Amino acid sequence: MRGAVGGIKKVLVANRGEIAVRVIRAIHEMGLAAVSVWSDADRGALHVRYADEAFHLPGNEPSKTYLNQSLLLIAAKATGADAIHPGSGFLSENAAFARAVAAAGLTFIGPSPEVITAMGDKIRARETMSRAGVPLVPGKSGITRENLVESAREVGYPLMLKASAGGGGKGIRIVRAEAELLPAYERAEGEARTAFGDGTVYIERYVENPHHIEIQIFGDTHGNVVHLFERECSVQRRHQKVLEESPSPFVTPALRERMGATAVQAARAIGYTGAGTFEFLVDAQREFYFLEVNTRLQVEHPVTELVCGVDLVREQIRVAAGLPLSFRQEDLAQRGHAIEARICAEDPDNGFLPCIGRVDALALPGGPGVRLDSALFAGLEITLWYDSLLAKLIVHGRDRDEALTRMKQALAEMKIADLRTNIAFLGRVVRGEEFASGTYDTGLIGRMQANGVPEDVLLAAAMVAVAVSAETARRGRPQGAQGLASPDPWKLEGRRNAMRGG
Repeated sequence: MRGAVGGIKKVLVANRGEIAVRVIRAIHEMGLAAVSVWSDADRGALHVRYADEAFHLPGNEPSKTYLNQSLLLIAAKATGADAIHPGSGFLSENAAFARAVAAAGLTFIGPSPEVITAMGDKIRARETMSRAGVPLVPGKSGITRENLVESAREVGYPLMLKASAGGGGKGIRIVRAEAELLPAYERAEGEARTAFGDGTVYIERYVENPHHIEIQIFGDTHGNVVHLFERECSVQRRHQKVLEESPSPFVTPALRERMGATAVQAARAIGYTGAGTFEFLVDAQREFYFLEVNTRLQVEHPVTELVCGVDLVREQIRVAAGLPLSFRQEDLAQRGHAIEARICAEDPDNGFLPCIGRVDALALPGGPGVRLDSALFAGLEITLWYDSLLAKLIVHGRDRDEALTRMKQALAEMKIADLRTNIAFLGRVVRGEEFASGTYDTGLIGRMQANGVPEDVLLAAAMVAVAVSAETARRGRPQGAQGLASPDPWKLEGRRNAMRGG
C-alpha cells in the first residue's frame, strides 16, 4: 500500500535514462507510486521496469515523445498521477509546461512558471540579478547586425556571443578579434534559432580560463531559503561539464560564505521555491560574476547530496507538496569530499562526438564511498535520438585525496563493451597532475588536447576500433569456415584503452 506526501500519492516522471531512474527511486523511498513514460527506443529501459506503471509515447523524436506536453498530460491523467517531476533536461525548465501542469490540476515539481520564465531568458536574468545586487560580467544586450561592431568595442575583446535562450553550450561563440565578429554572430544566431527557436544573442566579456562555480540553493513556500554550498564545475568540453566536485579546491571559506549569501539573497529576491543552482564565473583574483540560474535539478546534484547528507529529489517533492524544508542553514555542513564523472557514449578523440551502439557487457565499480546513478544494462541500445549521458559515477571520501583515489579506482573498474565511451579519457583527466593538484580551471581539457595523444597512437586506436566494429558485425553468426569464435569484449575494451593511453 503506497502512502502520500501532502496531496501527492503518485508522480509521473517526464524524463528517461539515469535521471528518471534516480527520481523513481526517491519516489519509492517516500512510499509513493511512480509512473514512467517511454518512447519506442526506450522499450524495456530501466526507468520503465522500475516504475509502477508505464505509459507509451509513440515514436522516437523528442518533440513527439518526451517533449510532447499534451501527451505527457494525457499520460498523467490516464494513470491518475497527482504530480509531474520533469527530471533534468527536456521540459524541466519550460515555463509553459509548468503552467499547463498547474492548469490541469496537477503539481509541477519545480519552481514557479514565473521564476522559470524570468531566469530562462539570460538577458532578463542578468537584469534581474543586477537589481538584486549580484555582480555581473560586463556585457551588452539588444544586439543586432547593425550595432554589433559598436557594441563589441564597448564591451571589449575577448568577448562571448551567447544565446539568450540558450543552454548546454549551444549558441555560444568566443571572439578574440573584430575580424571574427560577424561570422561568429551569424553562427551563434543561427544555432540559437535552430536549437531554441529564438535567435536573440547578447555580448559578454570573456573571462579567460575562469573557475566555473555553482551554488546549490533550495527554497520553500514558507519563506525559507538556504544554500547547500558550492560545486566546482570547471572540467568542461564544448562548454559542457564533464567532472564536478565539492568542496571546490579553489574556493576559500570566505569566498564560499560570500557566494552562498549572494545566491540566497538573489533567490529571495525572485521568490525562488524548490531546487535551483546559481552559476558563477570566478577569476584568478577570486572575484565572482553571475552566469545564469538553472531552475531545475542539476545533473551533478549527487556531489551535493553526498557532502551534505541530503536527498535533493526527496526535498523537491516535499516542497512541491507544500511542506517546509526539512533542514535549516545551520543544519548544513560539508562533510568529506565528493567527485562526479559523467559517463557518456562519445568519442574524445573525435571532438567528443556522440556514439551509438549496443552495450554487450558491463563491469560496474563498487566498494565504500562509490555510487553509480545509471540506466545501463547489458543489451541496451544507444541511439542518436537522445543525450549521450549513460551514467554518473560519484565517489565520496573523508577528504579530497581519498575521494580522488576512489574515483581513479572506480573508473579503472568500469567497463562498457562494446561501446565507445569517455571512460578512459576521464581516467586520464583524474590521473593528470593538474586535476590532482586542484589547480585546474575551465581551460583544462583544452590544454590536454593541445598537449594531446601522439598521432600514431590515435591512428592505432582508430585501427583497433575498425577491427572491433568488424568483429561486432560478425557477432551472433555461427562459426563458419574460418572457425572464428566471438571475441572477448573485455579484451577488446582493454586493447582500445591501451591504445588511447587509458
